[in-house]
Amino acid sequence: MPDGPTSGDDVFEGHRTLLFSVAYRMLGSVAAAEDTLQEAWLRWSRVDRSTVTEPRAYLVTLTTRAAIDRLRREKAAREVYVGTWLPEPLLTAPDVAEEAALADSVSMAMLVVLETLSPLERSVFVLREAFGFDHAEIGRILDRSEESVRQLAHRARRHVEARRPRFESDRQVRKRATERFLEAAVGGDLNALMEVLAPDVTLWSDGGGKVRAPRRPIEGADKVARFFAAVAEDVPPGSAFRLVEANGGPAVLVHLAGVPITVATVEIDPDGRGISGIHLIANPDKLPAIAPDTT
Repeated sequence: MPDGPTSGDDVFEGHRTLLFSVAYRMLGSVAAAEDTLQEAWLRWSRVDRSTVTEPRAYLVTLTTRAAIDRLRREKAAREVYVGTWLPEPLLTAPDVAEEAALADSVSMAMLVVLETLSPLERSVFVLREAFGFDHAEIGRILDRSEESVRQLAHRARRHVEARRPRFESDRQVRKRATERFLEAAVGGDLNALMEVLAPDVTLWSDGGGKVRAPRRPIEGADKVARFFAAVAEDVPPGSAFRLVEANGGPAVLVHLAGVPITVATVEIDPDGRGISGIHLIANPDKLPAIAPDTT
């Protein structure tokens, strides 16, 4: 008998956005998040759904556990990654940026910090801080006691707060700074770059060994400005530059004939000293998800 309007497919698709959001924050990879959803779907397809009273909670459980398994498998690979490992950029809608908690949870800076948590700590932090699940719900998702979840949540929050940089959250301030940075970087204007960068700015770049990129962070306005001034001279002819919404805020996209080359996200010092952090993703394996919106 064919499935009706509340079939397994419909139920899963109805929660896909939430499930992808959980998986992406857990893994920092669009491709891995999609694979995790496929794995969750396969598990869901084998379930006797007449026994499932809360499909949303059940699907989040399947997705979270699949993401934890995958994260554990990928930890070793990330430890031997060529150069700095950064998350895959994710195009986001402007309304995400307007939700401060969601925007922060998907920002490059936050995802980098989340990489330093254990898989269990990361899952608790994501479910609690980004999606508002209570400790008892998370306990059922992870098959842990509520007290154990509270301890994991406390440890994860303390760890994140100790490592999370302070950034300006005002959307318009970030957009103006990103526009100034884009103009200065495209022109290779060393003086303009120095004006927009904070003195202690840090640049992290991820080429994954596939393209030329600094393998270690570059620190200080002078060095970062000189890097971008030099890069401006080597940009392939015909490259286009545009502002996009990525990871909860404005970002710079460089593409050539619709093929993404680089995505850069910037973070603004809250004390008004300029751009204090830049994440530059140039590994071509991490950019396919950007392609549909580049033309």
